[in-house]
Amino acid sequence: MISRNGITLKKRGILIAVLLLIFVLPLAAYAGEDPTAADVQTNLDFVWTLVAAFLVFFMQAGFAMVEAGFTRAKNAANIIMKNLMDFAMGSLAYWAVGFAIMFGVAYKGLFGTSGFFFSGIADDPWTLAFWMFQVVFAATAATIVSGAMAERTKFVGYLLYTVGISAIVYPVFGSWAWGSLFKGSGWLEGMGFIDFAGSTVVHSIGGWAALAGAIVLGPRLGRYTAEGKVNPIPGHNLPLAALGVFILWFGWFGFNPGSTTAGITDIAGIAVNTNLAAAAGAVFAMITSWLWFKKPDVGISLNGALAGLVGITAPCANVSPAGSVAIGAIAGIIVVFSVLLFDRLKIDDPVGAVSVHGVCGAWGTIAAALFDVTGSAHLGVQLIGVAAAFAWSFSVSFIIFKLIDLAVGLRVSPEDEKEGLDASEHSATSYPDFSISRI
Repeated sequence: MISRNGITLKKRGILIAVLLLIFVLPLAAYAGEDPTAADVQTNLDFVWTLVAAFLVFFMQAGFAMVEAGFTRAKNAANIIMKNLMDFAMGSLAYWAVGFAIMFGVAYKGLFGTSGFFFSGIADDPWTLAFWMFQVVFAATAATIVSGAMAERTKFVGYLLYTVGISAIVYPVFGSWAWGSLFKGSGWLEGMGFIDFAGSTVVHSIGGWAALAGAIVLGPRLGRYTAEGKVNPIPGHNLPLAALGVFILWFGWFGFNPGSTTAGITDIAGIAVNTNLAAAAGAVFAMITSWLWFKKPDVGISLNGALAGLVGITAPCANVSPAGSVAIGAIAGIIVVFSVLLFDRLKIDDPVGAVSVHGVCGAWGTIAAALFDVTGSAHLGVQLIGVAAAFAWSFSVSFIIFKLIDLAVGLRVSPEDEKEGLDASEHSATSYPDFSISRI
């Protein structure tokens, strides 16, 4: 018998049978093994943790844009290279050494001793997801240093330091505070220290290292007059810096909510707290600058948003939305006067990294106790953690910078600094169609 389209019914039956074999029967077999609720939750935890890691990775672009925008055009390519390489080299150092020190089986709560080069742990999918989330945090701590040392640092010296912070400085303190998240245990977390997403573990560690680097380097040429007055050196592109801040703000929704490393409902409250603190930081930094300088300063307002984000990173999971507004507002005020203080001390920080990350990171860690709504935070323990972070990061980083200075030199020559690091360090120019100031 022939059908209307010319295909025999027999052939049609064979075709249907083949399609059933190809598509329907495998689906039926899969349907017989329905995933459990636990399977779904596990898969969701993987997906959320990795998506959050990718958001935090995107923050590298934000840092690069902020630093490039707040510095001069003749150093923009150098800024980009440092941000590229501190992630690339930092990833390798953290894979080889840093992750093991931070999360390996702990020696007396001080540092990990297992898992170097992924030894014995690379076949576990969750370990790989967890490492991916942690390596982008390590890169954040490293890249914070770049801004404070901008426009006068030898590229080779910076690369050596990046390895040091990714392999030793950040992981050791991280093991004290977060080691039990994997195979370790740290003395600070044993005391009840709270730093949910890293106001101190990531930001203050990077900020205090940046302070050590700025001190060892000294200020940029012409930054301070012979009488000690501050000579403004404006950045070349405020819109670029603003783009960087918006990227960082966006990435922080991976940084803080992602620190649950689980797809759970808690991420909603953490995201709200994160956003409110950033908004309050921007508003109150703007108001403070308006009152102090008689104009609402753009750069300070941008740093105010970052200050609020850094401040809420430690307490984002144990404070209320109202507490988050207060924490961000105070951070926005603190960052203004901190920048002024470091300038008065003649510590040249072109982007305000020490104030945003070091000082406001310490504030956020203390605020985790002052605004706690869970009853789990203790002010004394938080203060011990803040002090330990400063003592460890600043002192060890200072030694590393001094050793680098002795070995290969840390600061470029005055001639190279005047010419710009794009040309002297990379034989490059970021704006070939425009005349670049050599001041």
